[in-house]
Amino acid sequence: MKDSTLGPGAVQWLGTHYRTTLTTDETGGAMSVTDSVSPPGSGPPRHIHHDADEAFVMLSGDAEFWLAGDRFFRGPGQTVFIPRGLEHTFRIVGETPSRHLVILTPGGFEGFFAEMSAGQFRIPQDMPAIDQCAARYHMTFTGPPLGAEDAEAGQ
Repeated sequence: MKDSTLGPGAVQWLGTHYRTTLTTDETGGAMSVTDSVSPPGSGPPRHIHHDADEAFVMLSGDAEFWLAGDRFFRGPGQTVFIPRGLEHTFRIVGETPSRHLVILTPGGFEGFFAEMSAGQFRIPQDMPAIDQCAARYHMTFTGPPLGAEDAEAGQ
């Protein structure tokens, strides 16, 4: 679904707004940069990017990250580097949305956000379709989102 709140070309999926500010085409495939605004409590299921390194640049809000079994927090002005092939996820914590840049090298993954937005797929209900799309972008979902264990425990 197109989203004009972040400017031209922005899309929205599961309450998160994505706008690619540097496309794969503009970098000759070297990288892509996506400006993302995520609501409190949001975050993807655990996953692996098999062919791309990922960096988060936190502009506002706070996030808890899980990277290969380690949990840590990052806030405005901080960054996270996730090497390709490492299992990871994150969750926006606190009461305010998080705006962050998602940088992937090489580029190409921005197409995943566009496809998810176009289909408005739901997690976990539409995971088979999401998994098929993720495979086209060399990503595998491997586990639940952060906080799922809290929900299961009734917290």
